[in-house]
Amino acid sequence: VQLQASGGGLVQAGGSLRLSCAASGRSVNDYDMGWFRQAPGKERLFVAYINRSGGSTYYADSVKGGFTISKDTVNNAAHLQMNSLKPEDTAVYYCAAKRNFNVAVSPRSYDYWGQGTQVTVSS
Repeated sequence: VQLQASGGGLVQAGGSLRLSCAASGRSVNDYDMGWFRQAPGKERLFVAYINRSGGSTYYADSVKGGFTISKDTVNNAAHLQMNSLKPEDTAVYYCAAKRNFNVAVSPRSYDYWGQGTQVTVSS
């Protein structure tokens, strides 16, 4: 599967963005998927997870209540709706997919990665 992330941009604190991860080659329903983010000079951190059916999700504590991960089977994509954004949410955001069946927060657990999309939140 090939993944392509999009939807990043510059937004003021308190605003919203919707990231998309378009999949090609295979269906998004064949994989568990996740979103990660990486700020300059820092490690890549888990943000959100969704299982292959879309029926189970899991979030990092730092985004719980503000971010929502979903799957879009019509467009063969996954999305990350980000509301109430804060300057500390500024990072490059990556989508990823994995073949095995379990919640995973480590980047090493994911088999496929899209290129990143920059999210910048101004104060």
